[in-house]
Amino acid sequence: MAFWDRLKSGLTKTRDAIKQGTEDVLVQLDPTRPDWDRASLEPLEEALIAADVGMESVDELLERVRRARPRNRAELETTLIDEVARETAGAPETAPAFQSPDGVKPWVVLLVGVNGAGKTTLAGKLAARERARGRKVLLVAADTFRAAAGEQLEIWAERAGVELLRQKAGADPAAVAHDGMEMARSRAMDVVIVDTAGRLHTRTNLMDELAKVRRVIAKLVPGAPHETLLVLDATLGQNGVAQARQFNEALGVTGVALTKLDGTARGGVVLAVRKELGLPIRLIGVGETLEDVDDFEPKAFAEALVRG
Repeated sequence: MAFWDRLKSGLTKTRDAIKQGTEDVLVQLDPTRPDWDRASLEPLEEALIAADVGMESVDELLERVRRARPRNRAELETTLIDEVARETAGAPETAPAFQSPDGVKPWVVLLVGVNGAGKTTLAGKLAARERARGRKVLLVAADTFRAAAGEQLEIWAERAGVELLRQKAGADPAAVAHDGMEMARSRAMDVVIVDTAGRLHTRTNLMDELAKVRRVIAKLVPGAPHETLLVLDATLGQNGVAQARQFNEALGVTGVALTKLDGTARGGVVLAVRKELGLPIRLIGVGETLEDVDDFEPKAFAEALVRG
């Protein structure tokens, strides 16, 4: 099954709720002279809120629908798709393709986020993707605290066919990052992906440690990290937005990767993250295989969320 087909399947719970909301709206209206006031849109409003779209985005979506005055399900769905795509796209200049730009070597990606968000899995998937593009890839296991984190990343490195730098448990993450940058330069690596330990966004000392890792990388590789990617678990919904805000303030996040979009009833959180944080959605993940990650495409996502 192709990636976007898997995404459509994974968003079934969210999409079914939104479809029920649109159906309930249409039932209330006279199809010949619909009265598209805010009260008549309450079923759709409730469905969007339940999907964790975020109140600001909900208000804007409903206002667009009210002004469009669609005459049937197809027109209502098309209006929603167009608006979801517009909301999640943002300014195109802020979100170039997530890939190593020409002339940048090594291209360094730093993955950050709380425990359980899926950073290590994403690191392996990204490594496999870059390797398939013909690039020399190094995975750096800077998560030295979580039990078996290094072993897990080693398995991903073997599956992806890339090199791995890891040190003993309890090693200083900044020192690991330092050695990773040195190894990348000495072996002419094209891409370096640095996996870090989960951090509670409310723990200042842990966030300071991440900032130190970032400074070490920047000192050894000018302009790096070129991407500081915040990995969010989509099943957390709005709770993930609060996490993202703290990480962004501490680290200057360049984009968001949303994982575990398959099976969640909160797929609308994509809109909330984009709207409330102003950060581009760079990548989305839907499963555990090497192929289960892709660049975020607003129009394709909107179709999967609303129409399927």
